[in-house]
Amino acid sequence: MFVGIVRIELHLPVSTSLKEKRSVVKGLKERIRHRVHASVAEVDHQDLWQRAALGVAVVSGEHRQVAEMLQAVRSLVESAHGAELLEWEERVE
Repeated sequence: MFVGIVRIELHLPVSTSLKEKRSVVKGLKERIRHRVHASVAEVDHQDLWQRAALGVAVVSGEHRQVAEMLQAVRSLVESAHGAELLEWEERVE
């Protein structure tokens, strides 16, 4: 069994309130869950309007599949409207 985890730091430049931030973050989390079948949660910066940190985890019996799933997550994050990727900390075990 292989587990991939990633911590994602985001900048939300268009967000002017927590409500706008929640809209962007919630949409991104839902896309990750449905397209990659990953666990995802907001793990830091809940009180900041223009910052967000997400934790994502995937599990598979094959190392290659974990790497592909994490790459799919990265593609979704990089193409998200209203969010800019600041940091990507990835680990596969």
